[in-house]
Order: sequence, then structure tokens, then C-alpha cells
Amino acid sequence: MYKAFKKIIDLGDGRTIEIETGKLAKQADGSVVVKMGNTMLLAAVTAAKDAKPDVDFMPLSVEYKEKYASTGRFPGGFLKREGRPSDSEILVCRLIDRALRPLFPDDYHAEVFVTVQLISADRDILPEPLAGLAASAALAVSDIPFHGPISEVRIGRVDGKFIVNPTATQNKLSDIDLTVAATMDNILMVEGEMKEVSEDDMLEAIKIAHEAIKIHCQAQIELTELVGKQVKRTYSHEVNDEPLKVAIHKFCYDKIYAICKGSSAKHERSDAFGLVKEEYILTLSEEERTAKKSLIDRYYHQVEKDAMRNMILDDKIRLDGRKTDQIRPIWSEVDYLPAAHGSAIFTRGETQSLTTVTLGTKLDEKVIDEVLNKGTEKFVLHYNFPPFSTGDAKASRGLSRREIGHGNLAFRALKNMIPQGVDNPYAIRIVSDILESNGSSSMATVCAGTLALMDAGVKIKKPVSGIAMGLISDTATGRWAVLSDILGDEDHLGDMDFKVTGTKDGITATQMDIKVDGLSYEVMAKALAQAKEGRMHILGKIMETMDKPREEYKPHVPRIEVISIPKEMIGPLIGPGGKVIQEIQRETATVITIEEIEGRGKVSVFGENKEALAAAMRWIKGIVAVPEVGEIYKGKVKSILAFGAFVEIMPGKDGLLHISEIDHKKVNAVEDVLKEGQEIEVKLIEVDPKTGKLRLSRKALLPKPEAPAKPAE
Repeated sequence: MYKAFKKIIDLGDGRTIEIETGKLAKQADGSVVVKMGNTMLLAAVTAAKDAKPDVDFMPLSVEYKEKYASTGRFPGGFLKREGRPSDSEILVCRLIDRALRPLFPDDYHAEVFVTVQLISADRDILPEPLAGLAASAALAVSDIPFHGPISEVRIGRVDGKFIVNPTATQNKLSDIDLTVAATMDNILMVEGEMKEVSEDDMLEAIKIAHEAIKIHCQAQIELTELVGKQVKRTYSHEVNDEPLKVAIHKFCYDKIYAICKGSSAKHERSDAFGLVKEEYILTLSEEERTAKKSLIDRYYHQVEKDAMRNMILDDKIRLDGRKTDQIRPIWSEVDYLPAAHGSAIFTRGETQSLTTVTLGTKLDEKVIDEVLNKGTEKFVLHYNFPPFSTGDAKASRGLSRREIGHGNLAFRALKNMIPQGVDNPYAIRIVSDILESNGSSSMATVCAGTLALMDAGVKIKKPVSGIAMGLISDTATGRWAVLSDILGDEDHLGDMDFKVTGTKDGITATQMDIKVDGLSYEVMAKALAQAKEGRMHILGKIMETMDKPREEYKPHVPRIEVISIPKEMIGPLIGPGGKVIQEIQRETATVITIEEIEGRGKVSVFGENKEALAAAMRWIKGIVAVPEVGEIYKGKVKSILAFGAFVEIMPGKDGLLHISEIDHKKVNAVEDVLKEGQEIEVKLIEVDPKTGKLRLSRKALLPKPEAPAKPAE
């Protein structure tokens, strides 16, 4: 038997969230089921009993998996079982990971595995914000050391009203879509998209989300007390050597500080840091170098961190010599790749993106077959981060979660600026290849993506720029500095990575990770205000290169024409078994797609040149046209029978030319006058009201023979 413990969170609007433990997955170190409506998530956490030798970081693994059975569906594919994680599942993993990772003790290095599964799904209740709550609750009821609890909520705004954890229906109507993670006291992570909202509105959304999170955290604290897991396991994963720590600081600090103030480039600075470390190591015996290697690495890294942070706080100067609000030099170029549909280079300091835009048909749209999302995506953005971009000598081994996350941020930044409907008939793919990286390559992708879209002739609503902000703070003295356009080292050694994208009129996307306790809304407001100044500066640089989309697509861009046809004409255009549409595509070398939208057929014709497109359009218009009695048509004889011939007067429309209607004079055999494949002019003389069959006449177009002269009397 089992003994279950439950806590109910009242959301205050008639909805509740239930957390239950002790019923499922009891052999895990901690497990819970989180339920909201018919949506249920199972979270289980386990941790190794001890750390592996020489591990000096937090080896955390987070997995999020949606089960197709949760919605009563079979997985696609040949095997009919869940496969590798989808992009959306990976993005949820990242949301959980980024919230949990900072809260494990700094000296805790045992492997921790967090697994969250969607086991029942209500299609209108979004599971993503519940996943962070489930993971934290599973840690709360375990004995794994953790400075939580935390929770995550999704915050939306519909008709000016903020909604915590909106439904899927509400989320589609929302102009703000933020996921916020926090402890009882501090914001940890923010990510989402917005439809050009103000900085004040974004801050208000974060504050409302935090108030809801506090209630979730209190419920977890009470659940921990219910199951008696207040005391966590003991561990000893680090051995410290205080004299060594002091010696490294004394030998290295001033030298590192001087390098930090030298305003050197990334690799030059890194090499100089490495030499200082090597100089210190040479002061040790061979035995000490081997025995204390991991301690030397750890203590040296801390000295590097302290020197850089103090230099910024004391001297207000950064590693590359900039002021705190100064943006690195920018240059950009469009149409760099002559064969691409659109291309751009965007370079800011030592970060560079080469971005392309490809325009395609509906058949090129991304097919989505996920547990809670099925359909197509017309706009996609892919981000690649090869090792050479940072000078690393290693092979590129597939797509990382980081690349998916950075690509998604850039995608969200640009997606609401992509024209819809008749303003954009194309499927659009953006690919950002990062060629150099020293901070904020995702923001370079946004800027390069904007330029490449305009270079391709896509009529984007407004240009978008992006910037990454950082923070250096000293809680002991109350000093802090917000940094614009951060370097990689400032991200790694700093307290915040806050990316903001937007147009001249408002924010379109954001991603924030906070690594320090007690970040006030005052600091956050300062960061947003400074980010806006930086975004406007970068936007100005973009506009200097290209201020609006090209009037016309480039000559080598395939063209699309779209026409609307009556619903009842969709069948004739497709033909039996697709025969008609396949013939049109084969004969004209075009690609044709047909959709039924609001009771009419939307026909998109994609051609490599104008001649092919025009030929296909003539063919289609011929099929969907309605034959009119009394009209004259140029038709082709399709078949000959004893009583007449069938003549195709429009693509797919045949009419009967009876033998009596071929000529004024008597025709003994149809073959005496007509041949199969022969083109003739005929007049439509009747449409049978019941069957719709067409009756044609040739003789109606021939001059009547003169009447024979009457014999003289």
C-alpha cells in the first residue's frame, strides 16, 4: 500500500493545481504528480550518492517528455513510439534547467537527474509552466540538497488584463507571452515574446507572475514538512586548501587585474590569463602540480572572476575598454551571397552572423506532429554555432540544446514582424551561421535576420534589433553596474544575462537568466532602460545598411501567384486521383498547392520563371471558368465515335459535337472531317440543366451554303 500526501494551490479564479506525492515512482529520491484540470505531469528526481572524482561543476540532467497516449494519439513514424525529443520538449527542458541549476549548493557535485513526463493532457491547459513546478516539488520531497523551492508560471495579457497560466485559447489572443521562474524571494529566469510592448508593461507582467509563484513555493514548503524531508542528505564533494587559495590570489590578482584593464581582444586576453596561471604553476613542485590541479583551476578561476568584477565596479571600465553603456563597433552588409534569395552579414565587435533567407512554397512549410501541436509552420529560423566560431579545435557533433534555444529566441523576436496572408505567399526559412562569437550571437542573429529578410524583399512590418545586457553586483557593498552588449567573459563571470529584442515601438522578445540573489526591480528597470538605448543605436546601424525591404524579389527568386476559386471547383482542378493537377505541374514545371479556407479554394502556383507561371495560370483559369452558352471556344478533338466527337473546350471540360452539327452538308463519317487531336472552333449551344453535359456545334460557325437556284419555269 502507499501513503499519499497532497497540497492544493488555489489560483483564485476557480482553478486549482494539485501536487501529490507518495503514490507513483516511489523508488526515485523524490517524485510528484502535478495536476491541473485533466493535465497531469509526473516528475521524478534521483541523485548519485557521491560525486565522481575531479568533478567541480553541477552535473544536472533535465529531461521533459510528452507522451502521445496523454491525448489518446499514436505517435507518427514507422515504429509508432516516442522518439528523440522535439524542439518544443527541448525548450521546456531548458526552462526547467535554467531555473533549477543556480539553486544547488556550489559545492554539491553529485549527478542529479530530473525527469518530467506529460502523462495526461487537456489540450487547452498548457503543460509547460507546470513542468518547473513539478520538478521543484519532486526535489522538495527528496533529500537532495537544493536551495529552493521554485516555480514557473506563464503570464499573458488579453484585452489589457493579465492572466496567470492562460489557456491555450487565451494565449493565442495575448499580446504578452512570458514564462517566469522564481523562488519565494528572487526572480531567476524570464523568457518569452511580446507584440511590441513597453518596458513598464513587461516589468508589470513579471511582478504579477512573481506574486503567483510565491503561493506555489509556500505550498511546496508545506508539502516538504508533511513528508518530513526538511533535512537533506549530507555530502562532502570538495576538499579545500586555504593556504593554496591565498597564495594563488596573492600571486595572480594584480597581474590579472592589469590584463583586464589592457582592453585586449578575446584570444589575446585569454592567452595572457593562461600565462599568468602557468607562471604560478611553475612555482610549485611536480608533485603539487599533479595533486592540486583541480584546486588550482578552481581558485584561479575565482581570482579571474574577482579581478574582472572589481575592475568594472571600481574603474567603470570593461575588458575591452568600453564604458558600461557603450556598444561595440558594428558593420553589416546585404546581398553578400548572390545566389541566395536574401543574405546579410552582421558583425558587432567579435561576434558575427552570416544569415540567409530562402523563400519556398507551402510544400516547404515545417510539418509539426507533436503531442499537443499538429499542423505546419510557415516561418522557421535555424541557428548554427560551429566550434570554429570561438576558435575551438574540435568537431561539430550534431545540434545542441543551446543552438535550439538561441534559435527559438531569435525566431520569437522576428515572427510577429513577418507579413501574413496575401502579403506573404512564401514559406520562409532563415539560417544564421555564427562565424565569430564573443557574446550575444543570438542577438546578432536577430539583426542579421532583419537585414536578410529585407534583402530578400520580404515586406516585414518593422525592423527588429536585439541586445544582451549584463550585471556586475556586490551585495556586500551595494554596488552594481549594468553592462550593455556584453562579452562572453562578462556573461560567464557576471550575474545576469538579459537579452531584449524589439522594434522602434516596443519589445518583441526577451530572455533573462539571473545568477545572483536579491536582484531588485530597480536594477531590472535600469537594465531595460539601458537596453532600449542600445537597441535604438543598433537599429540605427541596421537602417544605415538597409532601411526598408526591396521593392521586388530578386530575379532568381521563384514567383508565386495566388488565386481564389469556388469550393466546388477544387475537385475538378485536382482531378480523379490528382490526375489534372499533376498534369499541369508536369507540363508547366510548376508547383501547385490547394487549400480550402473559409468555404473557398486558395490556389498557390509556384514557378521558376514567369512563362511557366503564366502557362499554369491560364490552364487553371480555364478549368475553373464556367462555360457559357453562345460563347465560341477553340477546342481539341479528344475522341471520335460513330455519332460524333468529343471536343475539349476547356481543360477538363468536354462537349459533344454531334455528327449533325459538324457541317451544313451531310457527313457520312466523322473521320471524313475530323481527326483526333485536331483543333477546331465550336460554339456552345446548350448545357443540359440536369446533367450539365455540353452540346457543341461547328456548323453554327460555318457560312450557310447558298440555296440552290430555282429551275426556270
